[in-house]
Amino acid sequence: MLPRWELSLYLLASLGFHFCSFYEVYKVSREHEEELDQEFELETNALFGGLKKDPTDFEWSFWMEWGKQRLLWLFLGHMTVSQLAMMLVRKHRPWILMAYGMWACWHGLGAPGVAMVFLHTIIAFCVAQFRSLLLSWLCSLLLLSTLRLQGVEELKRRWYPTENEYYLLQFTLTVRCLFYTSFSLELCWQEQPSTRSSYSFPWILAYIFYYPVFHNGPILIYPEFIKQMQQPELCSVKDSLRMLVRGLGRLLCWWGLAELMLSFMYMHAIFSSTTLLGAVSCWTLGGLALAQVLFFYVKYLVLFGIPALLMRLDGLKPPPLPRCVSTMFSFTGMWRHFDVGLHNFLIRYVYIPLGGSKHGCLGTLFSTAMTFAFVSYWHGSYDYLWCWAALNWLGVTVENGVRRLVETPCIQERLARYLSPPARRRLHAALASCSTSMLILFNLVFLGGNQVGKTYWDRLFIQGWPWVTLSVLAFLYCYSHVGIAWAQTYTAD
Repeated sequence: MLPRWELSLYLLASLGFHFCSFYEVYKVSREHEEELDQEFELETNALFGGLKKDPTDFEWSFWMEWGKQRLLWLFLGHMTVSQLAMMLVRKHRPWILMAYGMWACWHGLGAPGVAMVFLHTIIAFCVAQFRSLLLSWLCSLLLLSTLRLQGVEELKRRWYPTENEYYLLQFTLTVRCLFYTSFSLELCWQEQPSTRSSYSFPWILAYIFYYPVFHNGPILIYPEFIKQMQQPELCSVKDSLRMLVRGLGRLLCWWGLAELMLSFMYMHAIFSSTTLLGAVSCWTLGGLALAQVLFFYVKYLVLFGIPALLMRLDGLKPPPLPRCVSTMFSFTGMWRHFDVGLHNFLIRYVYIPLGGSKHGCLGTLFSTAMTFAFVSYWHGSYDYLWCWAALNWLGVTVENGVRRLVETPCIQERLARYLSPPARRRLHAALASCSTSMLILFNLVFLGGNQVGKTYWDRLFIQGWPWVTLSVLAFLYCYSHVGIAWAQTYTAD
């Protein structure tokens, strides 16, 4: 709808803002390197000539440490066992992979970890036999709540010599909760006895102990797993090798980019320093926000990309990898396209069963609120997570309200009468820039906590009004045009 030159201008402005703001973050990182090193003990990154590296992103450091210690070898073992089973005993491959997953779980978490996964699975399976959705949900929520009981936490800590092993068990049980919940709810919905063989105890074990997604996801709901495991899309050895080489090449590029970002921009350490965050320029604040959300995106390209590659080699179709956050311009788009597996779970098991949009405006508000409440509770139920969930619920609600208003025949008629198609596109981008500003702000609460969100709100929208605020919206207006054009191309493909 827009002239090509205009779209090109928006693209160049977006890229220019990325590079300029990143350069500001780089300069601040270099200027305060000694101060940050003393406070956060920056590490040496041998990959980039001994540059210092920001180690304060717990999730990245945690999974990279585990990857070097055991997980990469266990993933390699899964790939080898799966390919051999596919060639030699294809009929029994699900059970061979299940046995391998149990062995890998024992190797990573020890006997106590295997026992805990078994215990949660058996309890969920037994409760599911009552075919009650309410009982299955209560069971899953109670099992999830036990992960945060202080007495249980202290007991599990005594099982392991290091905190990292304890946290690996916690993350694993948190992710497994969604898997046995999916199985239980699907079993409750089953009515035909002929399909019960797919909902037996061996199959829930095969689902729970499928190793590529065992510790950190992505989420694959049970109907997709059982269908694809029973009828996998098999590839020739040549195609599998090509897929492996191409996938490893992408993963190395994403991993290298993540390490490069940590070596040149100490965004996590700066976020952890309240004094420094409050003193940097507004340009630097914008760059820090962009660096945070883009690093989060690249991180999950790696963390979800490895199991996704193994799933494709197994003949399964993984959920799509996260879409680039620089092309996101709405709350609904972010939730729908970043963690697709989690989104599918929430829609199928929380939003639709609670009524979704079938019961009018109040029903939609209630279903959406309960969905975000579950997301917050599943992530850990900390204060900042409830704040993040509430703000995202508000953002989704306002977006849907504006969308419904604009889609009414009266408004559509007036827009068509007074605005040309390019003008309507520009109006869409202007509204999307406001939504995107709040989307980034609210997700900074998730990434940095309530204090980080308050700092950004005060400096960019209260103290910075009007010029800083309008400048931010102007840059996000360019982003929104790029995102809208990209989304239309993505949908068309």
